[in-house]
Amino acid sequence: MAAAFQQQIFALDARFNAYRAPGNPNFKTLYIRRRSQLLRENAKFKDIDTIKKYINIRSQLLQRRYGVQDNISISSSSSSRQRSSSKASLAIEESITINTSSASKKSDNTISENYAFTGVHHIFDQHTSQVSMVKFANNDRSKLCCVSHDGTVSVCDVTSNPPRVSFILQGHTQPVTGCDWSASNELVATCALDGMLLVWDATARRKLRAVQDQLGAPLLCCAFQPANNNMLIAGNARGMVEILNVSTGIYPRGGSSVLGGRVMAIACASSGRIFWAANDKGMIVSYRISGTGGSLSKLRRCSVGGAVTCLSWSPWLARHPALLVSVADNSLYLFRITDREGSLVLKKRFGTRHETELVRSSFCPLMSFRRGVCVVSGSEDAAVYFYDIEGHHQHPIVNKLQGHASPVLGVSFSYDESLLATSDVSGLVIIWRRS
Repeated sequence: MAAAFQQQIFALDARFNAYRAPGNPNFKTLYIRRRSQLLRENAKFKDIDTIKKYINIRSQLLQRRYGVQDNISISSSSSSRQRSSSKASLAIEESITINTSSASKKSDNTISENYAFTGVHHIFDQHTSQVSMVKFANNDRSKLCCVSHDGTVSVCDVTSNPPRVSFILQGHTQPVTGCDWSASNELVATCALDGMLLVWDATARRKLRAVQDQLGAPLLCCAFQPANNNMLIAGNARGMVEILNVSTGIYPRGGSSVLGGRVMAIACASSGRIFWAANDKGMIVSYRISGTGGSLSKLRRCSVGGAVTCLSWSPWLARHPALLVSVADNSLYLFRITDREGSLVLKKRFGTRHETELVRSSFCPLMSFRRGVCVVSGSEDAAVYFYDIEGHHQHPIVNKLQGHASPVLGVSFSYDESLLATSDVSGLVIIWRRS
């Protein structure tokens, strides 16, 4: 319950932070960090009525100070005050319900507690434009890669005291659209609208390889082949899926395939034998990489109702492997993978706020069927949602994080689920700490 109140208060300050010292972004960042720190230090809320009044009064003061109407602010009239108070109370009660669930349902209680967060661990603001993707390193909770439309890539150490930006990679000339870590975390691959695939030495902090897309088209996604990190898979804006040999910098013969549209997302099975690519037309196709040369073979296809902005694969433990699909038709789809050719069968669909932005989603890396199975997704309503994919259809949301003031795009869990990174359209990256 304390976490729910903390998120409510922090979300209120985040919404008004855009108006606070508009000519001094450093002050805005310092202010919101200090607010987060104070909330963490005073998180033991006991009197619910007092906290409700606090949120309403603070909303009123912020509105008057900055001349902006907030959705839970209080006007001077008694009728407006009652309506606003009711809305605030309802929002708080909904948040409490989401975070604590029903005491009579043991399984819901358990999974809600399992994905409860104590607050904001840190806020990064090194980027001047939207951060479209964040990704933790493999089996390393300290390293986080952030790619931005300002043309730069940053690598952060989120567990240092204090957390810091370790270094910034500059090499792209246009918005960066995707990244991936090699299995050993020694390499980072990035792609951008300038049509360049860059491979970086994450230890020496230098560029190792720069290869132009073979059609000269903007690149929208990239991923290392899990079983052979000498191969990079990329998708471009002219509908082509292609393989790059990292060592030679050459696109091998037979290593490309036309999917059509704009290839927006790629996800690989851990075996490396097959992967999926999807485009802005709602087409998802599975591929097999044959031999050591990297030739591609199309396998199965599946259609959804809008542009696919993210694909995420999971072995799903002892059950069937699964594919999570973010689609810009206000949907988050969960598909079951039924055979070795990557055939997809729809298991569930969840409603989201997702129509135009590059919203991403992910499986939570630690899955316990005793406590439920969760996925996490960004949203255009500036919140982060957790869905129980094994739970009830009527109430799949088990947690909702509020802290961003603009649409949330990137989401990434550390391998041990102790930290969650989320990024938004304004360029803000928030690191959440799980209780």
